[in-house]
Amino acid sequence: MKRILTVCLLLAAAVQLSAKDYGLVSPDGSLSVRIDVADKVTWSLSAGAVALLEPSEIALSLSDGRQLGIGNKVKKVTKSSCNESVPALYFKRSVVRDNYNQLKLDFKEGFSLVFRLYDDGAAYRFVYAGKACEVAGETAAFRFAGDWNLYVPYVCQHTQTLESQFYNSFENTYAHHRLSGWRKDRLAFLPLTVEAADGIKLCLTESDLRDYPGMYLYNGDGDAALEARFAPYPKEIRQGGHNMLQGEVQTREEYIARVEGPRSFPWRVVMVAREDKQLTDNDMVFRLAAPAAEGDWSWVKPGKVAWDWWNAWNLYDVDFRAGINNDTYRHYIDFAAEHGIEYVILDEGWAVNKQADLMQVIPEIDLPMLTKYAAERGVGLILWAGYWAFNRDMEGICRHYAAMGIKGWKIDFMDRDDQPMVKFYEDAAATAARYRMVVDFHGAFKPAGLQRTYPNVLNFEGVHGLEQMKWSGPEVDQVTYDVTIPFVRLAAGSADYTQGAMRNATKRNYRPVNSEPMSQGTRCRQLAEYVLFDAPLMMLCDSPSNYRKEPECTAFIAAIPTVWDETLALDGRIAEYAVLARRSGSAWYIGAMTDWKARDMEIPLDFLPEGAYTVTVYRDGPNADRAARDFRVETCDATPATTLRAHLAPGGGWAARLAPAP
Repeated sequence: MKRILTVCLLLAAAVQLSAKDYGLVSPDGSLSVRIDVADKVTWSLSAGAVALLEPSEIALSLSDGRQLGIGNKVKKVTKSSCNESVPALYFKRSVVRDNYNQLKLDFKEGFSLVFRLYDDGAAYRFVYAGKACEVAGETAAFRFAGDWNLYVPYVCQHTQTLESQFYNSFENTYAHHRLSGWRKDRLAFLPLTVEAADGIKLCLTESDLRDYPGMYLYNGDGDAALEARFAPYPKEIRQGGHNMLQGEVQTREEYIARVEGPRSFPWRVVMVAREDKQLTDNDMVFRLAAPAAEGDWSWVKPGKVAWDWWNAWNLYDVDFRAGINNDTYRHYIDFAAEHGIEYVILDEGWAVNKQADLMQVIPEIDLPMLTKYAAERGVGLILWAGYWAFNRDMEGICRHYAAMGIKGWKIDFMDRDDQPMVKFYEDAAATAARYRMVVDFHGAFKPAGLQRTYPNVLNFEGVHGLEQMKWSGPEVDQVTYDVTIPFVRLAAGSADYTQGAMRNATKRNYRPVNSEPMSQGTRCRQLAEYVLFDAPLMMLCDSPSNYRKEPECTAFIAAIPTVWDETLALDGRIAEYAVLARRSGSAWYIGAMTDWKARDMEIPLDFLPEGAYTVTVYRDGPNADRAARDFRVETCDATPATTLRAHLAPGGGWAARLAPAP
């Protein structure tokens, strides 16, 4: 027995000696990562003495049998640091500070693992140095140190099997429960946010997602761990879905990705916030993304868009029949020109239905005439396109419509993020850029860095936006969702939420009306969303006729910038309320929103530069809890020593513009 015990102890000691661990701390020392390399590679994450992630497995399995991260040996270790200011195009700030410590482990088997630790989060990625191969699977586990609560966006479409859920629009509200309460019949898309110990929040997502499937998360064990899932590579795709505009996967391969040679894989990102509000101001996805190619991007023009589809082309007080026709679009163009709105969109309906051919324009629309009419008034036109139609000949389509004067595309109904679809996003962005056209990806997965790499990509959907109010019943709580996404979805990047409703409803008065929809919550909530929600290309969802009846609100929306020089998170608690301040030039905007609870807030202005300011406030009216459209506009003077007081009605909002006093 003693000999057996001695042998066991010697074997254990040999294993212990062969294993190596590596440490990394954030620039301010508040976060630390430990990487253990033994039979497998694991990593763990802590904030001071608070354990966040326990040892979590990392691996890539190749179809030829190689295992990257299992049974490998480290041949070189490199530590480095970065602290620089990076210019940002069409973003929530004009300069981004990129400050991290990095650890790179080079393995004898021809790959590397790179870890970066920021003061506000951690990330890692694989770098592959080998020949062409197929990736059979990736292990990315997140083993949390407690059975904590999380906000999780489950897939809610095509839910017959886990594999069928890889076909979805990436839109849902959030379930809120413990990690162990995960629905075993559902995948979740990213981002999602975990409520860790000591009030710390962790937001999980990815960045620099290029030519590789997007990551989902799953928990089939009922424990406190989440594991990655990836859509297998499509084998057979058929045209189908909405108006024959989608690519529906019929069969899939046994692998998730094809690799042509040396490459970097996406960053796996864990944002860390000690206060909830820090998640509303996190730049990690931008920092980790590949920079834009050198060259002239000044032609990219962000701005607002007068949108037709949400309000169902409903015009009144006009002398023509409204619909998808020239008269209606001339009216939208005139409205945009009168208010300095940069674009008008022609959404679904301008091309012949069910043909998936963007060269077939319905006879009621004269696109060359409308383009010329808009250009003469300083307005650009953006065209809606279904995925299948655009992908058939994106080069020819962009060439044709750019020559006509069309400024960009809203591309819809991708509803997948397998490897070929992710590559489509980059191909579409690059092709549009060659013709100086902007892109808004609708029916899309979350942003994962492409907007930095291709600054002409101004927006992604991947959000349970206001369009849902056309058909969702009162059981859908959009108000609570609105004060949750700043801490989850918007941490990944901008969202095509499409705010701006002029019909507004209290909780008891809301109902879906598809052709004349309303929002949940107050009028001032809609105004505040233009400050709180990032979107370099931002829709005005309602009818020009409704906006003309509301000149004060329309003036605020039309004037607000969509990109910013500075963004500051002032206050907030996930699923309760949020307050942000943003600067463009010398003018500041503040937006605040609450859940269904009335809320009184104090907003100190000590972030302002010295000087006197004129403040224009849009606040919920005294009867906004009964008639949600009730609002008041007030002006006052302020200095950095001033504290503004805001009362928000249930489902309410508050917005202000602060300009240097003359």
